[in-house]
Amino acid sequence: MAPSEATKETHKDIRNRCKAIVLGVQYGMSAESMALNAGIHVVDARDLLLRHKGTFWRFWKWAEQNVNMALLGGTLYTRFGWPIRLGHGTNANARSLLNWPMQSNGAEMMRLACCEAVEASLNICAPIHDALLLETAADEIDEKIIQLTRIMQHASELVLGDGRICGVDIDKVIYPDRYADERGAVMWGKVINILSGEDPVGFQRATSLDSNGPVLSY
Repeated sequence: MAPSEATKETHKDIRNRCKAIVLGVQYGMSAESMALNAGIHVVDARDLLLRHKGTFWRFWKWAEQNVNMALLGGTLYTRFGWPIRLGHGTNANARSLLNWPMQSNGAEMMRLACCEAVEASLNICAPIHDALLLETAADEIDEKIIQLTRIMQHASELVLGDGRICGVDIDKVIYPDRYADERGAVMWGKVINILSGEDPVGFQRATSLDSNGPVLSY
């Protein structure tokens, strides 16, 4: 779908489609869903699934063992001991069980990173899924970004173990610019119009919703 020299910047749309598919496959996406999302024939999607399972067989062995253990009444744990166990009569969902280890251990990373950042006196406005919104003075922003990046990498290393570290992406925003995720641009505009009174069905009330600073994400 993309040439070998493609980057996140040059082929963003293709990357986003492939990212959704790769993550979906790990969470049990069917060949039919993959074909629909990727715009390919279902036969090709089935071939891709088979090749994925053949290439990453260690992952699939681990993932399927987790699902089977949970379905048989066993308990799954995160790196730091947060458990999940299906109770008697629970309607089991294999896809949720495939998803649980990644989402729950991701939450462990975020919790550790938040704790370390607060202890380091960094002003964390909020966690945003797999990202942290940091606010700081413009003349200190680069220094604080380096500090928070190291904290997030350390948190990921503690969860992943064996010296493995998650990469950290950075979106830096300097006032008066505002951080905005393009996936939420339409909804953001709608909310602002309502709050400012420009939307005819909205409220006659003006407000300021500035969020400034870098967003660092795994």
